[in-house]
Amino acid sequence: MRRSLPMVIPINELKNTAKISQMCKDSDTPIIITKNGYGEMVLMSIELYEIQQVQERAAALINEALDERDAGAEAVDGEEFFESLRKKYGRKKVSGEDLSQSTE
Repeated sequence: MRRSLPMVIPINELKNTAKISQMCKDSDTPIIITKNGYGEMVLMSIELYEIQQVQERAAALINEALDERDAGAEAVDGEEFFESLRKKYGRKKVSGEDLSQSTE
């Protein structure tokens, strides 16, 4: 996914709230607000904020797992891991089923 460059607008443009709100909704990057030519704050849509929160959480979990692995934690085979989840939660694997596409 290619992102556009962030928009940069002066703080005095915040007076037009409808325009700013639409800009946030339409932008796939945060909007940088400047005051006297310097970055002052960042605005973004709630959708973009939620996406960034999920990405940050995923990165943190991956880094945590890598740290555990570096500390000597034993690796688990993916199929064995998912089989243990199926046993624990009662979901049976159907032959040929692609669980990554499950809609449940």
